[in-house]
Amino acid sequence: MNLPPLHLNPSPDPDRLAGDFARDRRVRIPNILTDECAGWWYDHLRQRTDWRQVVNSGDRIFELDRTTREGMSAAQRQALDDAVYAGARTGFQYRYETIRTPDGTAAREASDDPLTAFGRWMSEGAVSDLLRRIVGDPAVAMADAQATAYAPGDFLTGHDDGMAGKNRVAAYVLGLTPAWRCEWGGLLLFHPTQADGDAAEAWVPRFNTLNIFAVPQPHSVSEVTRAAPYRRYAITGWLRRGPIPA
Repeated sequence: MNLPPLHLNPSPDPDRLAGDFARDRRVRIPNILTDECAGWWYDHLRQRTDWRQVVNSGDRIFELDRTTREGMSAAQRQALDDAVYAGARTGFQYRYETIRTPDGTAAREASDDPLTAFGRWMSEGAVSDLLRRIVGDPAVAMADAQATAYAPGDFLTGHDDGMAGKNRVAAYVLGLTPAWRCEWGGLLLFHPTQADGDAAEAWVPRFNTLNIFAVPQPHSVSEVTRAAPYRRYAITGWLRRGPIPA
């Protein structure tokens, strides 16, 4: 497999980041990749054509590729919008685009997708050592990975990422969209707890910034508005304890 550029900036201070994560259960790391590397990944995600829109209806998940969506009539699009917003009023609902990668070792080794290489890179060597140190868990054995793109109208309502059997320690979001304004939505929102009172915290998408937050932790992604001139791109996933899937 021809490896894509994956170069970690030498700037992170592991002790400070670990202290911030231990105190707040989340941390932001700006300029995590070299500028050239981050630019390559942004261009790569923009050029991909294999995005699939994922939409849930309760526990059921539907996936629509771009060709299918382009073939939908105006009435079908409206019906889908109505169903998505109805679901968001009272329950867990989402709509966004994704490109998934495999978790299993054999499938990762066989894949020539740069996104799969990214997941392997996050799971090995100096990067994995840094992430384990930041989250304070030496049992972290792997990072899974998927690309996400939020277009106007896309969102993800409140949830905590807890899922039996996945052994998730922390979630991560690598922002890959330059020049994003908070008015455009797509904010990573951390929901208030009893200790926080009514206060919520909002993180604006930032280019080449790695967000890490402990699981479980209630959060959401606010709807991207029609003012956004392009999609909100990111690579996301979870740091997980073993065993590593075969």
